[in-house]
Amino acid sequence: MLDGGFDLLQLLRIGVDIALVWYILYKLIMLIRGTKAIQLLKGIAVVLAVWLLSIVLELQTIQWITNQAIRWGLIVIIILFQPELRRALEQLGRGNIFGRGSRSEEEIIEQNIDAIIQSCVYMAKRRIGALISIERETGIGDYAETGIPIGGKLTHQLLTNIFTPNTPLHDGAVIIKSEEIVAAACYLPLSESPFISKELGTRHRAAMGISEVTDALTIVVSEETGNISCTKNGELHRELEAEELRTMLKDNLSLNLKTSEKKSWKWRGKKNG
Repeated sequence: MLDGGFDLLQLLRIGVDIALVWYILYKLIMLIRGTKAIQLLKGIAVVLAVWLLSIVLELQTIQWITNQAIRWGLIVIIILFQPELRRALEQLGRGNIFGRGSRSEEEIIEQNIDAIIQSCVYMAKRRIGALISIERETGIGDYAETGIPIGGKLTHQLLTNIFTPNTPLHDGAVIIKSEEIVAAACYLPLSESPFISKELGTRHRAAMGISEVTDALTIVVSEETGNISCTKNGELHRELEAEELRTMLKDNLSLNLKTSEKKSWKWRGKKNG
């Protein structure tokens, strides 16, 4: 009994140890993703591969060179990647490395909303037509594939520039997912509803069409009037002020975040038994 209990305790410790190491490695990779440190990791992998090859093939000169590179590599890394290391230590001090709290997600949503609002207000004042569809729970990747891939971070400058008249991408819809502009010049399905006012154009019909088949939130800036409208769940909300649009975006996108968190907790609960 004691031996069995001891073995079980040892296995538990080993499992926790391995899980913690993998979790830390995962968080570190997420931290350096998109930075110069990724190239560094690739370089380290190449050096280690050459070092192992030199040992197997008994290449003395190559082995000596790679030994020196490994020996002094840590100092070189600290010097070259001082900003990344400082950022990692700052985030560790704030507790942001190991926590993926809803606060950071909410901050991202706020930044996205600010970018969309600034762009819409700018275009409305200048009568620049725009059609912006924001993905929520229902995927709209099929519609994104009809346009031109962008894959850029959502900023009001980029969003506004896409809809600037007489540019290649200004016709069609922009599709946004999280904080990324996925694609531009996309085709959305036109609504067949007979209740849509005849004074509304193709953009409004496309916005209604996508809202009838998905839960996406779609914003329209009218080229004729400069009015801002928004569609969701087959409903059209017209002539919105900036603050009204902000409230609608915040309520729906924050609700989407809360729903995702609830699903995540339910999945964890089922997994844990």
